[in-house]
Amino acid sequence: MNRYAITVRRWWAVPAALALLIVVCWTVGASEVPVPSLTSGMGSAQLAYFTPVLIVIAVVYCLDRQLREAETTAVLPVGRFDQGAIIFAVLLTHVAGTMVGMDIARNVTLLLALALVTRRLANEATAAASGLMLLIINLILGRAYNPDGYATHTWWAVALYPSGSVAAWLVAIALFALALPLTFSRTSATR
Repeated sequence: MNRYAITVRRWWAVPAALALLIVVCWTVGASEVPVPSLTSGMGSAQLAYFTPVLIVIAVVYCLDRQLREAETTAVLPVGRFDQGAIIFAVLLTHVAGTMVGMDIARNVTLLLALALVTRRLANEATAAASGLMLLIINLILGRAYNPDGYATHTWWAVALYPSGSVAAWLVAIALFALALPLTFSRTSATR
């Protein structure tokens, strides 16, 4: 099973993506990227805001690589191993979040939940793109500005909440906890 995880599934790609996330956040993460806003004209976002997509793409890549014949005859269901690997990836991201910001770790959890559900409903390419679309929609539609001109967020734009927001953490963890068993239920084994 270890060889299968390393050579076929290539779960080693997730720690590599996590290292890339840390390097990007440390080097150019504070760079501003112009983003249009429907509520206030033109705005900007830090490049680090988009880095959770790296982890989501790596996880979806690993889930896409399969040898169906080997998986159907495996003693241990591969889905159980995949669940453990995904949970471990989230835990590693939270460890890295202490270095780059816990809001990035929260957004990885949120985007992985969305990607897992989207993968179940559509395919891997759509799952990888869904996280990026959520981030862009949050930026374009989810920002609001105070009368003082300071940017804030609307109630539904969970990815824009500050890292200390308990409500945003609860939403991200609840969605992840619901998406994980849904993704690897018995009916998805025929995929």
